[in-house]
Amino acid sequence: MNHGSPFLDHRSAPVPPPPIPSYPGEPRQADPLTLPAFDPVAAPVPHRGRPWVHLVLFLATIASTTLVGAEHYRLFVADYGSPSDVPYVLWRGLWYSATILGILGAHELGHYYACRYYRVDASLPYFLPLPFLFTGTLGAVIRIWQPIRTKPMLFDIGVAGPIAGFVVAVPALFFGLSLSHVVPLPDDFFGLSLGEPPLFRLAAWIIWGTAPEGYSLNLHPVAFAAWFGLLITALNLFPIGQLDGGHIAYAMFGQRSTLVTMVAAAAVILLTFYSLSWIAWAVVTVFMLLKFGPRHPRTLDHHIPLDRRRMLVAIGALVMFVLCFTPAPIELTDIIGQ
Repeated sequence: MNHGSPFLDHRSAPVPPPPIPSYPGEPRQADPLTLPAFDPVAAPVPHRGRPWVHLVLFLATIASTTLVGAEHYRLFVADYGSPSDVPYVLWRGLWYSATILGILGAHELGHYYACRYYRVDASLPYFLPLPFLFTGTLGAVIRIWQPIRTKPMLFDIGVAGPIAGFVVAVPALFFGLSLSHVVPLPDDFFGLSLGEPPLFRLAAWIIWGTAPEGYSLNLHPVAFAAWFGLLITALNLFPIGQLDGGHIAYAMFGQRSTLVTMVAAAAVILLTFYSLSWIAWAVVTVFMLLKFGPRHPRTLDHHIPLDRRRMLVAIGALVMFVLCFTPAPIELTDIIGQ
């Protein structure tokens, strides 16, 4: 039994293929059944890359996120006061480091194991350290070395990462918020205000209710890491180019996803007029469009559509994006909660 898979069961006798339908907006190409039959057991997966590179980058990212996390812990203990009065204890940075690396690692390993399942040649995650940024990292990526065969395969590989990262980020969010506490704001407070995605706002309300006037929720480093994980999930689900959302959009709409990409890119640029914190992401978006173009690469067989189950998962991914998205991720403010 192949459980509704679009691929032929390799144990069955070959049968004449049905005619390949044409879908509006997708020009017909050569018969895709001339491609080699897919066998998830027999198909080899070449191993590429240098394992030591992944290890070095991972260790460097542990170091950078731990350094940044130790400073976050000092700010947390200071309760909006001067962190200079709080001793710097390096190992306390592991609260933040372990959480954010767990979320990033789950995200990228979701992609990686989906590739392994389909025997698609992909690298292990490359973690990207950046000790000079208040997050300590730029995230993580994997490289896929070969074209994806079908849209359902592309969809599964693309959506596996956000789902895996989200599954880790949600309990981390509730745990981190339970370690946080509500404190009064100083009259002369000046600092960064973090936007609250719907899921973050709901979780904070469940645990702490509504903060009184003049008070604010001081985030534990675990909660901050979970907030950053939600932001990463939302950014990756933008339906643009080689992002996870771009893969999902192409799997759903085919070549019509180019229009979706252009609309999403325009939305990112417009968001910069609402919050300056989108400028960096707008630059990344424009760079991706210039380098890769707005059109997503075709799968080898682009005629096989998504089934109903995957369409429902796509709707779930849209809900996940809404829960993780905030229109103003980071703002400078003189008094938070004013």
